[in-house]
Amino acid sequence: MNQQHKRLIPPEVAVAFPLPETWVDTARCGSGHINETFCLTCCAQGVKPVRFILQGLSPAAFAHPEQLMENFVRITAHLRRKIEADGGDPMRETLNLVPTCSGAPYYIGADGRVWRLLHYVENTVCFDHATPQLFEESARAFGRFQWLLRDFPAHTLHETIPEFHNTEARYEQFAAALKADAMGRAAEVQPEVQFVLARKADCSVAMDALRQGRLPLRVTHNDTKLNNVLFDRDSRKALCVIDLDTTMPGLSIWDFGDSIHFGANHSDEDEQDLAKVSFDLELYRRYTHGFLQGAQGSLTKAEREYLPWGARLMTLECGMRFLTDYLQGDRYFHTQYFKQNLYRCRTQFKLVADMEECWQQMNEIANSFD
Repeated sequence: MNQQHKRLIPPEVAVAFPLPETWVDTARCGSGHINETFCLTCCAQGVKPVRFILQGLSPAAFAHPEQLMENFVRITAHLRRKIEADGGDPMRETLNLVPTCSGAPYYIGADGRVWRLLHYVENTVCFDHATPQLFEESARAFGRFQWLLRDFPAHTLHETIPEFHNTEARYEQFAAALKADAMGRAAEVQPEVQFVLARKADCSVAMDALRQGRLPLRVTHNDTKLNNVLFDRDSRKALCVIDLDTTMPGLSIWDFGDSIHFGANHSDEDEQDLAKVSFDLELYRRYTHGFLQGAQGSLTKAEREYLPWGARLMTLECGMRFLTDYLQGDRYFHTQYFKQNLYRCRTQFKLVADMEECWQQMNEIANSFD
């Protein structure tokens, strides 16, 4: 291993996996801010170079990485079986771990950090910005993710981040931050505070439906951003859902809504001119069509009916989280300037208000597809 690799990757990690004899290149890759991710290019004598993805899991984000990896192993094994049975290519349509030299699915470093090695999916590309076509295609990928995992026993998975999309819990966190007012900021954000307080009952809509059995517990991805889908470089068709670390028990409408709140508008996340922030009903329609098409009828009638609530609640939740962090002194979300979390919060609340205005149309769209 040359000096470049020594600087980037601990030597003990480099020898823990059965990599080809010649290590050609190591480069940081991806746009994520949680795990350390590297692309390794290796070559055996007389053989074409092969690439791998090496990731060091963030100990700050994941308190129990062994539980995360147990989820990861079980979910990807299930996906491979389903993809193969459906006539697909499991080496390209889901993630595949490379076991360590001892046959373990991951390696634990001397500092306790968990490392995993994955086969690189060649001839693919990720996108950070969506066209309407890419947005709809990503919807098919996340809908198909639901279809492939439709018979997986969701309740047997670990919660890698407890209460992640529990809107009731998120409301209580906001209320506690408001009461503490640790930074003395509550007085200046009363319009935003009142916006949340007026929607306390909304925060229980999905959780009530789950408790009452109207919505089933599903395996959910919980981070359905565009750049968590690999697209075929040539056809631009969605190929593989990646970043499975937050995959755990949840509601299908959460995955749907998580995409809508960032993808069905054209403004920056922290846009200060709210006149530029608007909910795009046509993008919502396209995503709904793609998601249901990908799900192939695996969602229940109630899940389809609650899709608009997924969009509305995930957007409200995101705004609450930004506001909570602002009240607490910007401790969780990385900020580049003062009040950025407040501006982020306002854009989300503007989108919620827009959704409320076109609520009937959102419901009609959700019920218009078979």
